[in-house]
Amino acid sequence: MTKTVSLSTPLDLPCGQILPNRIMKSALSEGLGTAHHAPDVRLERLYARWAAGDYGLIVTGNVMVDRRYLGEPGNVVLENDSELDAFQRWAKTAQDGGSPIWMQLNHPGRQANPITTDGPTVAPSAVKLDIPGIPTPRELTDTEIRDVIERFAVSAGIAEVAGFDGVQIHGAHGYLISQFLSPLANKRSDRWGGSTANRARFVLEIIRRVREAVGPGFAVGIKLNSADFQRGGFSEEESRTVVEMIAAERIDLIEISGGSYESPAMMGRPAVSARTRAREAYFLDYAETIREVAADVPLAVTGGFRTHTGMADAIASGACDVVGLGRPTALAPKAAQGVMADTSATLPTTQRSVKLPRRLTGTAQVKALNGALDLQWHTDQLHTMGAGGDPDPHRPLWRTAVTTVRRNGIDAFRSQRGHLGTSDKKAVRKFRIERAVGRYVANPVVAALTRVGITTTFATELETIGRRTGLRRTVPVSAAFDETGAWVISQHGARSGWANNISANPTVRIKQGRQWRSGTAELVHDDDVTKRVRTFAPNPVFASLTAASFRALQSDPVSVRISFTDR
Repeated sequence: MTKTVSLSTPLDLPCGQILPNRIMKSALSEGLGTAHHAPDVRLERLYARWAAGDYGLIVTGNVMVDRRYLGEPGNVVLENDSELDAFQRWAKTAQDGGSPIWMQLNHPGRQANPITTDGPTVAPSAVKLDIPGIPTPRELTDTEIRDVIERFAVSAGIAEVAGFDGVQIHGAHGYLISQFLSPLANKRSDRWGGSTANRARFVLEIIRRVREAVGPGFAVGIKLNSADFQRGGFSEEESRTVVEMIAAERIDLIEISGGSYESPAMMGRPAVSARTRAREAYFLDYAETIREVAADVPLAVTGGFRTHTGMADAIASGACDVVGLGRPTALAPKAAQGVMADTSATLPTTQRSVKLPRRLTGTAQVKALNGALDLQWHTDQLHTMGAGGDPDPHRPLWRTAVTTVRRNGIDAFRSQRGHLGTSDKKAVRKFRIERAVGRYVANPVVAALTRVGITTTFATELETIGRRTGLRRTVPVSAAFDETGAWVISQHGARSGWANNISANPTVRIKQGRQWRSGTAELVHDDDVTKRVRTFAPNPVFASLTAASFRALQSDPVSVRISFTDR
């Protein structure tokens, strides 16, 4: 007689661990690490909320295995046992509620945040992300690949000592493992690239070394893409092949997800069929196709589940063994408890987006922008709970924009490396951060908005004459126009390249709407930049955001006056 499986049915894992029910709190990047990338009381408060939610499994946000390469400021890093007490408190907080807790381990590869990275990012091959402003990564050597594999094993071993019940290896969403699997990102011709088997060697070696580093009762899971949703990339057919390889290893749970930063299905906005909408989960159909090749390894599916009916049907049908909940847990920390207690339960669904003209909302750039803002809005909810507050479903999106800038301030980027004196270190760090933010964040954003037809006098372009080359150089700037000219802010003061160009040759052109205006420019050092910048923005929201940007960067901006000469 076939046993009926429900959401409350315990699940036996291959390692012998037993999950008390079938609802998993999936990984959400919290960004709550200290300046030294350790957990603190904020993570304990947050996980205490989830611990009271009766989840069958709690998976942490991605913990980095190498502090040189962070996915974002505020990531927790586990390289050694120097902060063991803090990790032990973190693990115990979740376990006090009766839920096992697994630490998600990750290396971002070429998706490392360029602001937090000292030097170039790394990847299987020197293939650039198709995202404006992101630099080309450096190809890893064979020795470096072995080092990364060992780092995963070391981190897993320390996680076990700290009291975590398992680890989940992050092999999805375009991070380093996913990059090795993708034929678009991995162009190597050695044993780490080429065939599917060679591209899968990296993840298989990580699983083997992690398993060797931990005890037999310690769980080892993996998060894997069903596909990266890019033409010529990691396909569903290849993914099934890799799942079969992974299932032959000593693995305890395979979580299915999809997408990357270039094609962000994981942002919660993938194109779905009517069948998928009816079944709720984005990747449930794919999970059914790998059930046979996954053999006895349990499958988890995350993404799209919102009702008791949808989750219960997915488990009862055998399409998956575990239902993963991500963003709903940011608004409803006791989501599992509510769903299991109420068969009519529906979890809150909140997608935040910028209000733009309909002709623009379908562009890839705007979709990516909305996806990123929605992700950050949910991260704000985690920070609120980490501070001891309750989630706020009515939080305005503009507040998310401001807090994101403040959250990614200079303290989050400080490196502990180097041999300079303290004051010199601060000066060097300060300039690197300002330059990186301009190059990799501000400039690409203005360029992207211009490409999709969003123009404003607040964000425009300035053309100067290169003091060394004599060639015209165009840069994005913030500007406030009046009848006789315009005010512009040089974020980096007199140190910026274009400000030096003006000092050498004051002849400039600036774009006002669709028209280029000619003029002469001069740096006005005695102008009050703080007051000046508040006159730039079209509304108080952007004024506050701009002021917050300057405070967060601790930059030394200077006002620049441009007088029109073509009137």
